[in-house]
Amino acid sequence: MVIFGVLRSQLSVVKKCLSVISLVELLVKVAEVVDKLFDLDEDLILAWIEGGGQESDGQLSSGGENEKTSALELVPSILEAAKQVRADNPEGLEVYMHILQLLTTVDKGIQAIVHSSEAGEETWDLLSDLICNELCQADDPPIIIQEQKTVLASILSVMSAMFSSQAELDYIRIEKNSPLIGSLIQVLQKLEDCRKKPAVNSEHLDTENNRPMVSEEDLYLKILQDVCCEFLSNVLLEMTKETTLRGLKHGHLNEQKCLCAFQNLLPLYSTAVKSFIEVLHDADQTLAEKLEKSFPTLSYKT
Repeated sequence: MVIFGVLRSQLSVVKKCLSVISLVELLVKVAEVVDKLFDLDEDLILAWIEGGGQESDGQLSSGGENEKTSALELVPSILEAAKQVRADNPEGLEVYMHILQLLTTVDKGIQAIVHSSEAGEETWDLLSDLICNELCQADDPPIIIQEQKTVLASILSVMSAMFSSQAELDYIRIEKNSPLIGSLIQVLQKLEDCRKKPAVNSEHLDTENNRPMVSEEDLYLKILQDVCCEFLSNVLLEMTKETTLRGLKHGHLNEQKCLCAFQNLLPLYSTAVKSFIEVLHDADQTLAEKLEKSFPTLSYKT
């Protein structure tokens, strides 16, 4: 893991010295190795985080400003490397996002992100920028969801974990992230549009049971849908009259988007949807009543 820190601290030197292999290619190759190691052995993630803390005697405090552990150094290094590969190597960005996702699969990994105010905010800002301004945009064709499904799933998994664990942090609060709800619904809309188009070899026959089998491609789309729905449900639970009005004003919410969201969230996340309907009655009663006609089980009783 030290190589992340070396590349980060000596970036200008590395740029001058590389001749045969580009900096981006080197960063991607390093990421691929780390990703495979982390993916194969969760204990390796824990051992590295815990070992880093012992080496530096750093402590994870509630403020998080003074920690010097290797765990906290890893996150900024990953973020800086991701920024370097972002424009020129989408596959490399995907690998770095998956490394972040693997970190969030252990408690101490997510703490390494959110308990450092600087690393946490930098992580959130980068992922939010990717999901709101770069990936899966409104004018992209539906097929884009096939190309971006794995990187989107990783990004949303990390953001969802951060949101669930530290939703009270100022930079994570939904009041500061109004476009996010629109972007989450947009992912679901692209998923729906993509599935409406006939897919070649999207299914193949199980010869033993003589029934269609879901392809690996469709499995990844289902994973993305599940991650997106879980995140969206938590966002809806945090919506207030003010944030809902802001979303309606700026086009992040409307009847079509709400219909798409509810169709994907129900019945599993009925609590979140009902909570949002109550808020929507205060913000836009006409829209709330239209949605209730489409989903009678959501009827709001005053």
